[in-house]
Amino acid sequence: MLLMSNIEIGNLAYLVLLTAAVGFWFFVSNRNSLGKTLQQAVIWGLIILGMIAVVGLWDDIRSTVRPTQAVFSDAGRIEIPRGQDGHYRLTLEVNNTPVTFIVDTGASDIVLSKQDARRVGFNPDDLPYYGRAMTANGEVRTAPVRLESVSLDGIQDRNIAARINGGELQQSLLGMSYLQRYEQITIAGNRMILIR
Repeated sequence: MLLMSNIEIGNLAYLVLLTAAVGFWFFVSNRNSLGKTLQQAVIWGLIILGMIAVVGLWDDIRSTVRPTQAVFSDAGRIEIPRGQDGHYRLTLEVNNTPVTFIVDTGASDIVLSKQDARRVGFNPDDLPYYGRAMTANGEVRTAPVRLESVSLDGIQDRNIAARINGGELQQSLLGMSYLQRYEQITIAGNRMILIR
C-alpha cells in the first residue's frame, strides 16, 4: 500500500486547487468559444501528459540512447565510450554470466560486488575474507577467488584471479590484473581503447 507523507498530501492538494483555479478561469474567460477552448485544453493536457511520461521514463530513455561499448575483436581492439558520470563501463561474460564492470586503472584486481559474485556462482557468505584493500572509504576485507572464464566477444581468458569485496560495493571493478593482458590502453576523446 502506497502511503503519502503530510508534505506530499499538502503538495498534491495545492496542485489540485491550482489546476482547478486555472481551469475555472480559463473556462470563464473563454465561455463564448467553448468548443475551441475544449480542443485547446485537450491538446495542452496531452502535451503535459507527454512531458510527465518523458520525465517518468527518463532513465529508460537515457539508457536506450546512451552509447554502448563497441567491440572490434577481429583486430583485438575494444573501444569503450565514457559514460555520463565520467566512468568507463565494460560488460564481460564471467562464468557465462554478463557482468558490467567499471574500468578502474587504480584497482589492482578484478573486484566483484557481492551481488555479482552470487550471479556468477559464488556464495559470499561462505568465503574467507582475509584479504585487505584500501578504498576511498577506508579499508575493506576481500575474499580471493578464481574465475573459470572471463570473455569479451570472442576474447577469452581462463582461471583468472579476482576478489570479492566484503563491503558495500555498488558495481564491480575491472582492475589492472585483467587490463594488463592488453598491450595498449589509450584514452582518446571520450573513449578508452584497449588493444590486445
